Amino acid sequence: MAEHDASLLAALAHERPLRILLLNAGEPDSLSWSGLFQPLRLAAKLLGPARLHVDVVSPDKFAAGALQHWQLVLLVADDTEAARKPANLRGVIERLRAAPLWGGIGAGVLWLAEAGALNGVRAALPWALYAAVPSSADQAIITPQLYEIDGNTLTCCGGAASIDFALTVVEAIFGAAVQAQIKEVLCIDRVRGSQERQRVALQARFGALQPKLSEAVTLMEANIEEPLSTDDIASLVGLSRRQLERLFKQYLGSLPSRYYLEMRLQRARQLLLDTNYSIVQVGLMCGFSSGSHFSTAFGALFGNTPREERQRKLSN
Repeated sequence: MAEHDASLLAALAHERPLRILLLNAGEPDSLSWSGLFQPLRLAAKLLGPARLHVDVVSPDKFAAGALQHWQLVLLVADDTEAARKPANLRGVIERLRAAPLWGGIGAGVLWLAEAGALNGVRAALPWALYAAVPSSADQAIITPQLYEIDGNTLTCCGGAASIDFALTVVEAIFGAAVQAQIKEVLCIDRVRGSQERQRVALQARFGALQPKLSEAVTLMEANIEEPLSTDDIASLVGLSRRQLERLFKQYLGSLPSRYYLEMRLQRARQLLLDTNYSIVQVGLMCGFSSGSHFSTAFGALFGNTPREERQRKLSN
């Protein structure tokens, strides 16, 4: 999450009370819904009504109801419920986008993209819905991340990632102490960051359509400790360097070298949080022969150094 995006969320802490509206367009027992609602419900309980209200309505009541003021509005449905698009979706989206911050979870992201509401916006779409994205939604920047916070637009792929997303929102607005209390109640050890990817997203989205792209990413994943050059990867998949770069730019919004670097840094972060390898060992295991290069690249992506990341793990 960029510093500017985080500041937009942090500014909501000054609202008294902060009003969040969840538009439940799916089943109340879906993981996408409960993973989002339960952390926010607990936050409201901890903070009290003077600081936080979490309202829940159906899309039809939202579109037809009296105009009220919410600071954050999210349209929520599980990816399996994509066919249950609200009949009054256009009206829902018009009102939803009037909120200072707004977005969608799961199938809600697909509906927003189909309506053109996500043009030019980085959006985390459930991998299972990639094939359902129409050509009319090409201007949306669909990413394989767990969730995205791009300006005033928030999206999440849903499922278990809804929990990570909700806890990230809580921390950004109300601080780490409130988030820690909710994590303790929910027995959650670690919150996955917005930079982490849906594991099967690439293969699901590009496996048949762009086999060369999937092959290139698979090569990257298999060569973390001793990274291949972009020229090597291009040669191994039977493309020119320019062709490979064009594929990555078109479908992943990144150059191969940048995508590869972020993949290695994601792996490094996971090792720092989940293992007891030394920082030097982690750097070497992820292809960084220079400690200073590792620290600089890690800080540029995550906003803190490998040492600070390890310390965060130890303090939790």
